[in-house]
Amino acid sequence: MDFVLSLINEDQKMLRDMVVKLCKGKLKEIDDKAGETNMVNREILRFLADQGLLDLTVPGKYGKGPERMSLVSFCLVREELARTCPNAELIFTMQGLGAGPIVTGGSEEQKQRYLPPVASGKSVITFALTEPSGGTDAAAILSKAERRGDHYVLNGSKTFISMAPDADVYCVFAKTDPAKGSKGITGFIVEKGFPGFVPGSRLDLVAAHPIGSIYFENCLVPATNRLGEEGEGFKIAMQTLDFFRTTVASCAVGFAQAAFDEALKYTKERTAFGQPISKFQLIQAKLADMAVKINAARLLVFQSAFLRDNGKKNITKESSMAKLYATEIAQQVIDQAVQIFGGYGVCKGYLVEKLYREIRALRIYEGTSEIQHLVIANQLLKE
Repeated sequence: MDFVLSLINEDQKMLRDMVVKLCKGKLKEIDDKAGETNMVNREILRFLADQGLLDLTVPGKYGKGPERMSLVSFCLVREELARTCPNAELIFTMQGLGAGPIVTGGSEEQKQRYLPPVASGKSVITFALTEPSGGTDAAAILSKAERRGDHYVLNGSKTFISMAPDADVYCVFAKTDPAKGSKGITGFIVEKGFPGFVPGSRLDLVAAHPIGSIYFENCLVPATNRLGEEGEGFKIAMQTLDFFRTTVASCAVGFAQAAFDEALKYTKERTAFGQPISKFQLIQAKLADMAVKINAARLLVFQSAFLRDNGKKNITKESSMAKLYATEIAQQVIDQAVQIFGGYGVCKGYLVEKLYREIRALRIYEGTSEIQHLVIANQLLKE
């Protein structure tokens, strides 16, 4: 992190310092009180807004943050929140991901209407692409939207939607022209309460998470809530994911760093055969391997983020590299932390046990590790 800190500007250093302080104080208190939960905690949402962190999830014109959204800043915040305040990390991230399609493809009227409430914490927004029939093959979604006068009639379902069913606004993707495949997908802004919108049920994951399935039964969506033109939805979704895929890697680094910190501390306290286990070379080798992997992953994260913030339009390769490596090594680092803790590592109440459950989903969502290999190879071959 010292190397990264040497590259960021003073405002970003102050931002990170503020988040570190919050994660040691009031925010951690609120996050710990919420515990593992499958519901959106609005107290955390309001706190993040009051501290100005949600201003980072939208362009400054619609909040009080910088005019241009910074991927470096987003990654700095997400890593620190992931280390200490996982509920806050999720809410912060999803406000950004949910607003992403509007930032990318929304009209000025849509941005003025939907983005300020995101930054102020008055509205919970989310991103709804995945369907029960398949997640990886996003172009094969089955949900359909048919234009009827000044409305679209939306039918279908979505699953594994973070923040559902609690979210107030959903950026939904459906096919307006099924014959065109991915070029027939269109994005829509759907509010909870629209006729035909069914919030659905919560999903029970190995690590508690606000997530659920939602349904559209002849749901009426005003034509003014269409994102961009018909057929632009897939492009809007992918551009959004390109930005946030790098931040998934920063979250993985945060989880891994938290596990490493716990393991390092434990090796100095736990004794065996008359000495701290940190004295044993096998334990030292584990710690060294964990530290190297975390540092390498962090450098990949900020390589992608710095390139994007400095004008590189296509960071698909870099974001996929960061996401692939960081999530894979985080799983390995956390597993080794559990091993160092021994039997206590699989006991409820220990952070490494919780992280062991938390990390698994990151190798799946926003593109599985297998898909990231294909994306990286495809980009290399194009170059």
